[in-house]
Amino acid sequence: MPAGKEGRTMDKPLVSVCIPTYNNEDTIEETVSSVLRQTWKNLELVIVDDGSSDRTYELVTELAAEDKRIRLYRNGKNLGMAGNWNRCLSLCRGDYLKLLCGDDLIHETLLEREVELMERYPEALLVQTDTRFIDIHGKTTGFYRRYRKSGLVDGKEICRFSVFTRDYLGAPLANLIRRSAYEASGGFDSSFVYIIDYDFYMKIACSGMVYILHEPLNSFRIRSDSNTGQVMGGGKEEAYIAEHRRLVEKYASVLGLSPRQVSLSVAIRRFMSFSGKYLSEDFCQESLRKNS
Repeated sequence: MPAGKEGRTMDKPLVSVCIPTYNNEDTIEETVSSVLRQTWKNLELVIVDDGSSDRTYELVTELAAEDKRIRLYRNGKNLGMAGNWNRCLSLCRGDYLKLLCGDDLIHETLLEREVELMERYPEALLVQTDTRFIDIHGKTTGFYRRYRKSGLVDGKEICRFSVFTRDYLGAPLANLIRRSAYEASGGFDSSFVYIIDYDFYMKIACSGMVYILHEPLNSFRIRSDSNTGQVMGGGKEEAYIAEHRRLVEKYASVLGLSPRQVSLSVAIRRFMSFSGKYLSEDFCQESLRKNS
């Protein structure tokens, strides 16, 4: 349903936070609480359960009874990651959209900060913030910094460096999307498994400007059974590398990449996947220059 004036409160845009969930009974209450505590109050929380076999749906049902901002749905059959993520976004009514997984956390001021930037810079299709890594107990284990520039940046520049260094665009919790950008994107591509979010946000970033705010205002939980956990030493490296090659080939023309640069991108990603190490941006930039 398109966003409309009925979603605004005193000219404040409506933000839709989406949680496509599946078997998140251990974390879903904490995730929902982090959304409902936001200083930005004009929000809706759309939760779509993909047929959980644990108590996720029951727990959210109880939460929804206490807060009318929660809209809860349950799929008749399991749609899988792409299907459930797309359905969740399609149910949103907001001017701006944010997707969270059922174990993510966001700082209480995150939406207010992101919306203020979206309103100030109408050319921005995405607003990004840095990420805090946490373990299953919520303990901080590290930080993930987005692209090195701050403020408004050409999305194609971010995408071009991203395929040679690290994924600056994935992790849905780090991105607030303008509704028009989501509608133009066509949603998540179900042919990807490990980099489904990377592809989605790259598609949007290639279409315009991105605003980068270097503050860790969201928390990503590292688990061994997540896509990230399976790739990072979980034995899925080859499948991930194959998807990365397909991703780079998909955007090669848009980003002006030669066949040699595509091969270089895959080689760098292979090294990082198996070594667990990131190459410096300066090294990758010099390698890119030499192979142009």
